[in-house]
Amino acid sequence: MLVLLAGIFVFHTASVIMLFVSTIANVWVVAKNGTYSEGLWNICENGKCNVPLPHAEEDALKSVQAFMILAIIFSVISLIVFIFQLFTMEKGNRFFLSGAMMLVCWLCILIAVSIYTNKYANRAIKSSVDHHGYCFILAWICFCFSFIIGVLYLVLRKK
Repeated sequence: MLVLLAGIFVFHTASVIMLFVSTIANVWVVAKNGTYSEGLWNICENGKCNVPLPHAEEDALKSVQAFMILAIIFSVISLIVFIFQLFTMEKGNRFFLSGAMMLVCWLCILIAVSIYTNKYANRAIKSSVDHHGYCFILAWICFCFSFIIGVLYLVLRKK
């Protein structure tokens, strides 16, 4: 049981780190020649990432940014609640609060990445020189991880 709890903790910590990276880095869409990348915050051209996005004032992008930040917040809170419940909860109880928080994180990631895919990623990928960057892929991986972790927390009993 201790190995399972340690594994879930490591899995959750990795998910939090990947969420941070996918939100902060500006590599959601990349040009095939590697000189251009676009993220949630800036455009990077030739190694300089101080070019503002042309669609930075759009509500859709602001909602993607907000939901990704909310996902990070809920994931970190879920991790803290899990650690707290691990040491204070009596035996036989389930980690309902941690699981619920992680499923809210999952929902935030789903909304953010779905909006980005619909509004921006498909538009940029239609040109033959662009492809999805590692941040976009990390966000979808975090989507899967957060669902798995949330369900594991709901099913897991403290023994």
